[in-house]
Amino acid sequence: MQIRRARALVAKKKEPAASRDGVIPTAAGLVYGKLRADILRGVLLPSERLRVNDIAERYECGAIPMREALNRLAAEHLVVYSEQRGFAVAPISRADLVDLAKARSLFTEVAMREAVLNGDAAWEERVLLAHHRLKKVPRYLSLEPPRPNTAFDDPHREFHSALISGCGSQWVVSLCERLFDHAERYRNFSRRLAVVPREDEHQQIVDAALARRLKETVALSKRHVERTVDIILDQASRDSASVLIN
Repeated sequence: MQIRRARALVAKKKEPAASRDGVIPTAAGLVYGKLRADILRGVLLPSERLRVNDIAERYECGAIPMREALNRLAAEHLVVYSEQRGFAVAPISRADLVDLAKARSLFTEVAMREAVLNGDAAWEERVLLAHHRLKKVPRYLSLEPPRPNTAFDDPHREFHSALISGCGSQWVVSLCERLFDHAERYRNFSRRLAVVPREDEHQQIVDAALARRLKETVALSKRHVERTVDIILDQASRDSASVLIN
């Protein structure tokens, strides 16, 4: 009986963990999540070639699920494909950063206005809880040299998702989250160049939003997005090895 229980426990440990919606991910789903995280965090560099067999070996999966994951990431514009070069990490540039920030600013203005006007008590609780969790996680593991803390990424995303979740439109929330993820590539790039404390900005947005100060909330939220661009471009101009080449 004890042997059977031990075998059952071992078998259970080998099973992939279920996602938040209770669905066990496929091999393609698992490698998609790993690839996506490595692209957003800059482990896989902009424009880096992704040879299917090479990265399948690196991520310990088959070529078929790897290709499926790459096609899925290409649909999200995090990976690009060409007949000549195959798959590669999507490039980044000054022009793309500015365009991305403009889109984020427009959607943020709409989302935050609607959230402040229509957010209910449950929205307020989500914002407070997400902000509390975010404050407990340091942005950096060390300051000299700057070492970003990857444990900061998920609470940071969840905090910004909580802020806009009261807008009443899942389409707006989904688009804002997609734009946030693309901006994450640039944020992680800038965090490796310099330490810029920004926690006060989060607190100011929370205070204004929960006090229902509409104009102030919108202005602070948009400025939060725009300041990211200012920081990245300023640091890129100081760094001769910057990947923001155009």
